[in-house]
Amino acid sequence: MSTDSGHTHSSMTRGERVRAAARTLRTPRTASWVANETDASVKTAQKYLEQLVEDNVLRKIEQGDQTLYCVDQLMATYREVATLQREHDREELTTSLESMRTQITEWKTSYNVETPGELRASIADLDDPDEIETRREIASKWEHFADRIPIVRAALNEYDWAAERDALPV
Repeated sequence: MSTDSGHTHSSMTRGERVRAAARTLRTPRTASWVANETDASVKTAQKYLEQLVEDNVLRKIEQGDQTLYCVDQLMATYREVATLQREHDREELTTSLESMRTQITEWKTSYNVETPGELRASIADLDDPDEIETRREIASKWEHFADRIPIVRAALNEYDWAAERDALPV
C-alpha cells in the first residue's frame, strides 16, 4: 500500500499508518474501523485519533454510543487558504480563479448545460465510449473547480490581511 508520503504500509509505524488513514476520513468512522484499516489495535488508533482531534485535524462526533472521527473540514479549509496565500501572490490567485471560471463557462456553452450533474445526465443520450469518458472527466473537473473557486476567492478576499499578519517582525 502506498501513501501520499511515498512510504509503503509495511515501512510505516502504527502511529504513522493511523495518522495517514485519519487524514483521509471524509466519512465519519470509528476507532475500531481505523484500527482494522491500519493493522493497529483499537487502543493505538484511539490514541492517535485523539491527538489529531487535539491538533484540530479531526473532529470527534458522538453518535449514540459510538465515537466517530472525520477530517475537520473547516480547519482543513483554513489551512488550505493559508497555504494558497503563502505559496502564491495575488496575481497568481487571480489568474487561477479567472481560468477556472472561464473553463466552466466554456463547458456550459460547449455542452449546453448549467451544472456538472446535467453534463453527467447527458451521457445517457450517448453511444460513443470516448465521448462518455470525456464528459465524465469534464464533470469531475467541473466539480473540482466548483469546490476550489470559493477557497481561492477566500484566499484573495483576505490576502492583504493575511500577508500583514504573516509578515515576520524585522
